[in-house]
Amino acid sequence: MQVVATGTLVFLIIGAAGIGVLALALLGTELFQFAHADVDGPISVETVAGFAGAFGFGGAIVNELLGARTPGMIVGAAAGGVLAAAPTGWLASRLSRAARNMRTDPTPTRDDMVGAIGLVVTPVPLNGYGEVRVRLAGQPVKLSARADEPIPIGTQVFVVQALSETSVHVEAY
Repeated sequence: MQVVATGTLVFLIIGAAGIGVLALALLGTELFQFAHADVDGPISVETVAGFAGAFGFGGAIVNELLGARTPGMIVGAAAGGVLAAAPTGWLASRLSRAARNMRTDPTPTRDDMVGAIGLVVTPVPLNGYGEVRVRLAGQPVKLSARADEPIPIGTQVFVVQALSETSVHVEAY
């Protein structure tokens, strides 16, 4: 049975902790968010965590390759860890910044429902609500619907007005 050097074990623990924090940070848990969400400081949590993970695992690899048992050799292993960690920290910084600044479509609002074409899925009575299914931003959405005249199931409709976020006024198309 081979015994793991103390230096290697310490490097592995640092690496595992760094990778754990990096996974939590990239999954959006905002575990270390102490200030406003947009305030990240000069160095992000993802950068530090990526650096620590690569430093730990890189240092463990170099420590085992050197067979480091003296303090001087452990310092050399730490230098090898820094060589692995610098590009990894930079890459983590760039990737996390790209993910945070990714452009997305705006969230649809009730005004986006006006003009949509839909289908009656529950008949719309004269003085009550039925249900229609429309496509909003490419997604099917079921809404409560009112109309000036009764509309039977299966009729294609046009949204004239958005009464609320979940109800519309429709006309037969």
